[in-house]
Amino acid sequence: MAEKTGLMICGHGSRDARAVAEFARLAADVRARVGDVWPVEHGYLEFATPIIRNGLDKLRDQGCSRILAVPGMLFAAGHAKNDIPSVLNRYGAEHGLRIDYARELGLDPKMLRAGAERIGQAEAGAARKVSRHDTLLMVVGRGSSDPDANSNVCKLTRMLAEGMGFGWAETAYSGVTFPLVAPALERAVKLGFARIIVFPWFLFTGILVERIYAAVDEAARAFPETEFIKAPYLNNHPLVVETFIERAKGILEDDTAMNCGLCKYRTQILGFESQLGEPQMSHHHHVEGVLRREKNTHDGHTHDHGHGHDHGESHIVDSEYDHGHHHHHGGHDHHHAPYPHADHPLGPRTLKKD
Repeated sequence: MAEKTGLMICGHGSRDARAVAEFARLAADVRARVGDVWPVEHGYLEFATPIIRNGLDKLRDQGCSRILAVPGMLFAAGHAKNDIPSVLNRYGAEHGLRIDYARELGLDPKMLRAGAERIGQAEAGAARKVSRHDTLLMVVGRGSSDPDANSNVCKLTRMLAEGMGFGWAETAYSGVTFPLVAPALERAVKLGFARIIVFPWFLFTGILVERIYAAVDEAARAFPETEFIKAPYLNNHPLVVETFIERAKGILEDDTAMNCGLCKYRTQILGFESQLGEPQMSHHHHVEGVLRREKNTHDGHTHDHGHGHDHGESHIVDSEYDHGHHHHHGGHDHHHAPYPHADHPLGPRTLKKD
C-alpha cells in the first residue's frame, strides 16, 4: 500500500481568540491551496486547542503514515528549535509514525514581498503623500533570547528598506531583547524624518501587536511634528500561505536545514556559550491547550499566569510567546543562563536571574 502523507501546521497558540481564529484561517487557506495532495491539520503548543497532538491524531485517523510538519514561526528561536521538535519526536516515537520537520518561514523572497505589500497598504491609507526618502521604516520583531533570530529581524529590516527605498530604517522588538518599541521610537524621532512607519513582523494579532500599536499612539501624542503610521501585520497574506506550502515541499526536496552555524544550542555563540548542547525539550507540555492569565506589572496592574513562569521583572514579555526559556517548574530551572544583556538600558530585564 502506498504511503499516505499529511501536512501538519504547528503554531504556538495564543490567549487571544482573534489570533487563534486567524491561525485557523491561515491553515484553512493552506488546505484549500493544497487541495487533494495532502490532508492538512493544525495545532498549538499551548493556550489554545487543538494542541499539536490532536492534529497529529487526526492525520493518523485519515491513514497518514508520514507527516510533513511545518513550524508556524517567522524565525527559528526556542519554540522552533526545541519545543515543537520535542513534541513531534515524542509523538512519532509513541506511534511509530514518521514525522519530518520543515524549516521556519525565515528570510524568503515571498515573505519579503508580503511585508512590502503590507507596508504599501499603510502608505496608501495615509492622509498625505510623503516621499519614502523622508520616511523612516521601523520593523518590530517579537524578540527572543536567541541572537540568531534577533539578527534575522535586522537583516529583514535592511532588505525591506533598501528594496523599497526608505530614507532610513530601524529595528525594534516587542520584548526580551533591545531596543523595545517605545525607546526605539523616541530615538528614531531625533533623526528628523517627516514620517515613521511601524511594521510589526508578526503573523497574527494578539497582546504584543496591540502593545506595539499602543506605543506608536503614545509616540504620536508625544511628538506631533512627526507622522506615525501603523502598518498591518502579515496575517494570511497569499504569499505567506505559499511559503508554508513551500516549506512542506522543501522536506521532500531535502531543503530543511536551519541556520545551525549560528545556533546557540549547537555552536559557541559570543555571550551565549553556556547554552551550547542544551537538551532539545519542550517546556510547554504542562499547559497544552490551557488558557491562563498573565503575571506582570504592566501599567501598574498585576496579572497572574497561574502556572509558575517567573519573569522576575516589571518589563514584560508576552507569555504566549518566547520567554527565552527562563522557566521554573517545581523548583527546576531548565535554562540556567540569564540573557547576557538583561540590564541593557534600551531593553527589558525579563531574563535576569534573581
